[in-house]
Amino acid sequence: MRPAATPLSGAALRPVAHGAPATSPVASPVPSAAADPLLSLRAVTFRPGERTILDAIDFDWGTTGICALIGPNGAGKTVLLRTIHGLLAPDAGEVRFEGRSRPAGDLAFEGQALVFQHPSMFRGSALDNLLIVPGAGQAARGARRAQALAMLERVGLRPLAGAPALKLSGGERQRLALARAWLTAPRLLLLDEPTASLDPSATEQVEQLVRDIRAGGCRVLMTSHNLGQVARLADEVVFIHRGRLLERQSTAAFFARPHTDEARRFLRGALPWQLSLAP
Repeated sequence: MRPAATPLSGAALRPVAHGAPATSPVASPVPSAAADPLLSLRAVTFRPGERTILDAIDFDWGTTGICALIGPNGAGKTVLLRTIHGLLAPDAGEVRFEGRSRPAGDLAFEGQALVFQHPSMFRGSALDNLLIVPGAGQAARGARRAQALAMLERVGLRPLAGAPALKLSGGERQRLALARAWLTAPRLLLLDEPTASLDPSATEQVEQLVRDIRAGGCRVLMTSHNLGQVARLADEVVFIHRGRLLERQSTAAFFARPHTDEARRFLRGALPWQLSLAP
């Protein structure tokens, strides 16, 4: 899936005011969220042309801090994230966030941020990339700069505030993209393969930032092919196969006792992830 043109969508997001049918049934031992889930999907279907990428997905979520969407390549994970965010419109079904549908004409849901697998950087410095966060113009210039510098400090990029963003390493770019998203104070952060192609050190730095964002009360919905990472970070796992949600469990239960044949085959084929289980 090619990344979209911009690394952060949703012009209405506000800055921080301070520093084939499946052969197995769905297994859902984790209870759905209560009366007003943060996120609710009802029969969400995405079918461009004759190919069905998302097949009537039902999903209520919001009770756990980090939920990982996993599954083989082509399962529909990235398309699902973009549909949740509002960048893609489903052909059938509905996505609701905090009890509301995306208003007509809005690029994305307010209160969400999406960081792509390969985030684009704007021309200019690392600091410039935070100063142009949508909605930041509501604050005075001095306050905006102070907020941005504080955020760079939080993600370990303060010494690179003046460095050209386009010349940052892959790990530095990913941390800068997370800083841009974090600055909008999202209530839901969507991450698409946040550490793909990063070395172990850069991966560890990004994972710690995800933990920090979660600790601040933000819910995180992420895709990852690094199952060791899923085991380290996620509270809950959703397994998707051929566009269908086949299984949903707590992370520990999923890895110990997957309920579907598809999930068991997926885990057997991904055995090298076990090498990455240790923190």
